[in-house]
Amino acid sequence: MSNFFSTGISGLLAFQRAIDTISHNIANVGTEGYSRQRTEFMTRTPTPFANGWVGNGVDVSTTRRVYDDLIASQVRSSSSTFSSMDTFATYMERLNNLFADTNTGLTTTLQKFVNALQDVANSPSSIPARQVLLSEARGLAERLRSYDAQLASYDRQIESQLESEAREISTLADGIAQLNVQISASYALYAQPPNDLLDQRDRLIDELSTHIDVSTVPQSDGTVNVFIGTGQSLVVGGKASDMVTLTDPYDAGRHRMGLKLEGGNAADITSSLTGGSLGGALEFRDQVLDPARNALGRISVALQSVVNEQHAAGMDLSGEPGGAFFDIGEVEVLNHASNTGNATFEITRTDTGAITESDYYLEKTATGWSLRRDSDNAMVPLSGTGTAADPLTADGLSIVVSNTANTGDRFLIRPTRAATSGFEVVISDPGKVAAAAPIRTAAASTNTGTGTISAGKVVQADHPQLRSSVTIEFIDANTYSINGSGAYPYTSGEPIVYNGWQVEISGAPAAGDTFTVSENTGGAGDNRNALALVQSLSSKVLDNGTASINDATTRLVGNIGVTTRQIQASRDAQEVIHQESVDARNAVSGVNLDEEAANLLRFQQAYQAAAQLINVANSLFDSLLAATSRR
Repeated sequence: MSNFFSTGISGLLAFQRAIDTISHNIANVGTEGYSRQRTEFMTRTPTPFANGWVGNGVDVSTTRRVYDDLIASQVRSSSSTFSSMDTFATYMERLNNLFADTNTGLTTTLQKFVNALQDVANSPSSIPARQVLLSEARGLAERLRSYDAQLASYDRQIESQLESEAREISTLADGIAQLNVQISASYALYAQPPNDLLDQRDRLIDELSTHIDVSTVPQSDGTVNVFIGTGQSLVVGGKASDMVTLTDPYDAGRHRMGLKLEGGNAADITSSLTGGSLGGALEFRDQVLDPARNALGRISVALQSVVNEQHAAGMDLSGEPGGAFFDIGEVEVLNHASNTGNATFEITRTDTGAITESDYYLEKTATGWSLRRDSDNAMVPLSGTGTAADPLTADGLSIVVSNTANTGDRFLIRPTRAATSGFEVVISDPGKVAAAAPIRTAAASTNTGTGTISAGKVVQADHPQLRSSVTIEFIDANTYSINGSGAYPYTSGEPIVYNGWQVEISGAPAAGDTFTVSENTGGAGDNRNALALVQSLSSKVLDNGTASINDATTRLVGNIGVTTRQIQASRDAQEVIHQESVDARNAVSGVNLDEEAANLLRFQQAYQAAAQLINVANSLFDSLLAATSRR
């Protein structure tokens, strides 16, 4: 009879524990990261008798979390990927809005400048047209600088975000380590899983996965080791490493990510970090923002080079040669923090067509210099020795080295990054716009042949004899002299280059026919150089003569637009994948009130039945006492 009573009490206590668990589930139905719990039962050891075994009731073996590690890992992976894409897409959308605006976009602003040039070509002596041109030129310069300033602002925002991410990751890692200690102690003391502590730790790991891609390895003592990147340990047992920002060795304003090691040193792990908002920010900075700034700078370089070269070949309203029209920023050279030499550099852009959108790493070797292109990590052949008389040359750059560089010294070269920030119009007098050509050509009225001469163009604006009068006289139908000297073979349409200009004579000149090239005196109404300026902006001056400024502009804006749409589509798809994994986790671990209500009713009835069992046992015991009591 004592076993009967004890069995009832065991059921009463077990079902009370189950009801407690259910009430805990219901109370936490809205708690983020809570995993529903379930009370597990086991039979007590039965009592042996001669005629068989008699059971002794039930015990609670444990209260277990309903949790699937595989699904949890999938949630973290999808969360990390989605967070990375969302961060990337957010920055891309802002960048796309900056460049693609129909009113202030780069293509629109550049076209306004071209239109103003065309208006000057239509009315070369018009001061108002020239004033409009200078106004549009200043507007173009301001727009380019504003683009660069905004891109620089994005860069600063990312640097600030990296600092914030480092602090947040370190805080989460510390919280996970502390929970590891508590969980390990709980397992050691009670040999039972501390479910609520496990939920708290998983919630921190889930949150960590939104910042960076993580992997976890459970340990036998209940702790979890957390790894990031390519296996760098962030949390090991009760110890957490700090994520910190490191100063870029080339650029003090640029951050890299580091992980503090024992002893206080930090290892640079930037290149191995992926996923999460941190990975998305780094990816945007390195793969989009920096290339976009370089591409914008190269457009500025080409614009300045093309316009200045053609403008110098013209003549202004006062008859003076055209001067520089635009100015730009210089090539940037940044020293590595560990350099021991004192070398300085003078780097000039010598070939616009060979200039790339990449940065370069220059290193002093035991035998000379090596140059590596950052965009494709390829070694670039260098010629020259680096002196003023024999500079190092590569990819459109001329590099003159001064002072001493020691072996191993490294330098970061940014050919175009700073060009846009220094882009400005250097003339303010509309009369200084060189719309006219400095030379004119004519055929003598007494010529008897059918030869004609082109208007001519300047090919060397600084030639000292550019404006000197020159007479081309035909000795016979197939030979001509220049200023009475020489006997040059004549081919119809073949360029004649002399004194920095070029003309073509076509047709069939007769012996004694003369053609003159002279200074364009009083050429206020001449528009030849203005037309040449318009044409130069559509000429193939980039990518070794295969792309124009307009091509480069369209490519920059187009690539940003395409990348934006691609990352938006990928983000939206990943959001669906992430939500599906969250739903799968909730289906396993989430609290279902209908299910809990049914379980509550079931265990309530079981509790009442156990109580009734005790009541029956008590009644039987009382009856036995009454039957055996003395009267």
